[in-house]
Amino acid sequence: MDQGPGLFEPIHGSAPDIAGQDKANPFATVLSAAMLLKYGLGEVEAAERIESAVLETLNRGFRTADIYSAGTKLVGCKQLGEEILKSVESHASAAAAV
Repeated sequence: MDQGPGLFEPIHGSAPDIAGQDKANPFATVLSAAMLLKYGLGEVEAAERIESAVLETLNRGFRTADIYSAGTKLVGCKQLGEEILKSVESHASAAAAV
């Protein structure tokens, strides 16, 4: 990767048209933060914890309306963010126990 400053943001933008409505899907923003940690700050382990937490949240079936399908759990932006945080915290607790 080239050296120099980076820009880490979701390609689709920040969805200002639905701001404050609890509808936005935070996955791309969270994964952009993971990319900042990994490529911008060299914090690979922290980035991988976030990436794993996103996958775990998806595996537990949580979805916002834009990616919802039958058999998954429809949640808003706030709850999805909380579920990602729970996954990050559970990984941190497991790592601390080792």
